[in-house]
Amino acid sequence: MTDQRAATGRPDTTEERWELLRQVEALLDTPMIALAFVWLGLMVVDLTAGLSRPLEILSYGIWALFVLHFVLGIVIAPSKAAYLRHNWLTAIALVLPAFRVLRVFRAFRLLRVARAARSVSLVRVVATLNRGMRAIGSTMGRRGVGYVAALTAIVTVGGAAGMAAFESPWALREAGYLEAAEAGGLDSYGEALWWTAMIMTTMGSEYWPKTVEGRILGWLLAVYAFAIFGYITATIASFFIGQDTAAAAQQADADRADTAEAAALREQVAALRSEIAALRRLLAASRVAPDPDRGERRSRTP
Repeated sequence: MTDQRAATGRPDTTEERWELLRQVEALLDTPMIALAFVWLGLMVVDLTAGLSRPLEILSYGIWALFVLHFVLGIVIAPSKAAYLRHNWLTAIALVLPAFRVLRVFRAFRLLRVARAARSVSLVRVVATLNRGMRAIGSTMGRRGVGYVAALTAIVTVGGAAGMAAFESPWALREAGYLEAAEAGGLDSYGEALWWTAMIMTTMGSEYWPKTVEGRILGWLLAVYAFAIFGYITATIASFFIGQDTAAAAQQADADRADTAEAAALREQVAALRSEIAALRRLLAASRVAPDPDRGERRSRTP
């Protein structure tokens, strides 16, 4: 292919366009990450308390920026199919806000429309969580216990919003689960957050979802918890084991230092004993040896 391009004299525009797309993504990465976190927060507020008019305008504004960003990627990418395969969930998330008009039909209590709205909300929760998780990955590098903790916090907060929307008494009555609605369901975001936190710790709760959307979301949360909780517990265990190992290593170093010092002291004492013994031998030899001058003086005496 290189020889063919050299023969025709045409540049390799495919690789150049991919490189241009990477540069554009890198340039817009930081603002898109910030907007993703704001978008996640707006979704939580929307599903739990509803958006005020200013927040709704802000939500649509962020959505428009996301759409422009996605369209820009489509235009630059040399292979539209490859770009869509890589960003299919993002594409779905950008289409979903157009279905907010389904809320208008809830006033007419049309069951099919209500079910469609709940399904759209489920996909919206999953897609928004996916965008938030990708933003966390871009920010923290997709490694380390800090990344896993931030990821789990995002999933817990966003998942709780979805569970509060799908398993509230109003949603249960709308879905036809009247007995569950009378029992209470998850009647507040705080209760849904507690329920989701228990799922994250794989402990579970006395309440189990009744709606189809709530069960699907609960299953996804449980799968995530099953996959990630082992890593968190292993990291915590490794931390404490590492602390004990470090303490044991320090104690071993101290013991080795004490042993070396004691050995040095023993060597010094042995050397002193050797010197004392040598001095004693010299003193004993000096006392026993005869004095030649003294003997000569005795022979001269008449």
